[in-house]
Amino acid sequence: MSSRFLSKNIFITLVCAFSMKAYAEDKNDKAPYKELEIFARVMHFIDENYVDKVDSKELIIGAVRGMLRTLDPHSAFMPAKMYKDFKDDTSGEFGGVGIELGIQDKTLTVIAPIEDGPAFKAGVLAGDRIFRIDSKMTKDLSTEDAMALLKGKPGTKVVITFKRDGKAIEIRIVRNVIRISTIKSTLFHEDTGYLRVTSFGEKTAKDAEKAIENLQSNKSLRGIVLDLRGNPGGLLDQAVKLTNLFIEEGPVVYTIGRDKKKREVENALRGRRITKLPLVVLVDGSSASASEIVAGALQDYRRGVVAGQRTFGKGSVQSVIPLNNDAGLKLTVARYYTPTGRSIQAKGIEPDVPLDYVDEKTFKSIKDHNKTIREKDLEGHFENEEKEKEKNSIIVSAQQRISAGLESDYMFLQARGILKTMSLVREGTQKTPEFNIQEEEKK
Repeated sequence: MSSRFLSKNIFITLVCAFSMKAYAEDKNDKAPYKELEIFARVMHFIDENYVDKVDSKELIIGAVRGMLRTLDPHSAFMPAKMYKDFKDDTSGEFGGVGIELGIQDKTLTVIAPIEDGPAFKAGVLAGDRIFRIDSKMTKDLSTEDAMALLKGKPGTKVVITFKRDGKAIEIRIVRNVIRISTIKSTLFHEDTGYLRVTSFGEKTAKDAEKAIENLQSNKSLRGIVLDLRGNPGGLLDQAVKLTNLFIEEGPVVYTIGRDKKKREVENALRGRRITKLPLVVLVDGSSASASEIVAGALQDYRRGVVAGQRTFGKGSVQSVIPLNNDAGLKLTVARYYTPTGRSIQAKGIEPDVPLDYVDEKTFKSIKDHNKTIREKDLEGHFENEEKEKEKNSIIVSAQQRISAGLESDYMFLQARGILKTMSLVREGTQKTPEFNIQEEEKK
């Protein structure tokens, strides 16, 4: 019996089952199930009369996708590969070689091997040009396609041909489990802690805690800039746990589903806060969902100054449900509210201090324009006795790369200045904000 015939018969059986259920219930409940008869008829006509042969399975999947698109932009059907990629993204782990890739001079280039990863141990260096992955030439290959070739089951081998100093080098690498941290941190100019959260995965809060503790080991640290720019969100529980690192206790986010009378709350727990240092939270128009939960909560508690641009405005919560054939369903199940009852949906978080984005080139030209002659610019000036020795090492740590980028990051430098004027931050005993929905949802 053909798979197409099986799919069609199974579907018709389901339609009949739904229809029988509909007739057994109240008349008001019949309509939704009765409409399935129309769907079955359309599918039948397509199956019998469409100009080309069609796959009934693909028709049903297409219909499911269309059904979810009528709900909201965030509910979606995820086929097996998409669902696997989704789980990999949230877990932060996958099988691969551990290389950060980029395109330089139209050539696939190693930006940096992940420290202690398979590529790092095999001798791959930053700046190596990749010309072949196994038998696949990399010309015109995107970084995404290249990463797909490098990923694979741990224990399998991949042969990569690099070009280094004009010579071709072939390196055989055994794939292993690669863990990508969603936290990037550095100590900037010895007094400012920089903590960037790229998304909220399963280990985000734990990695952030380690990074903050490491920053606080420096006695000259004056404050922390929490960078949530470009953060699309992720796991709700990780947003709550991250917020808890900065506040003593109390509600972080409220969620309200279909039943408006039922309100669920996610709380920060006493004893989990690890820092009382002044805090500036950087956001922009791409900060969404879980990152808005963090920014909104810290703003409501007046724990930190939110600076940057109005956030994206995604104030809904999705549940992910595993389906048959390794597929998944992402469905919007609730709206979330900040501790004071603010709905972020389609409005976003308004920063306490608005900051415009200034690209690196423009910022450099402004600095050059404002540059003044100083003692060090005069011919024959005395050198400072405490002048630092020049570092000739070509090895640059991840923290050094981050710090170098921050030197030309206008919004970050403004945030660093705000740390000196923290009048918006409450001092003394923390007061829990009172929840009060400020605007009723429009039906």
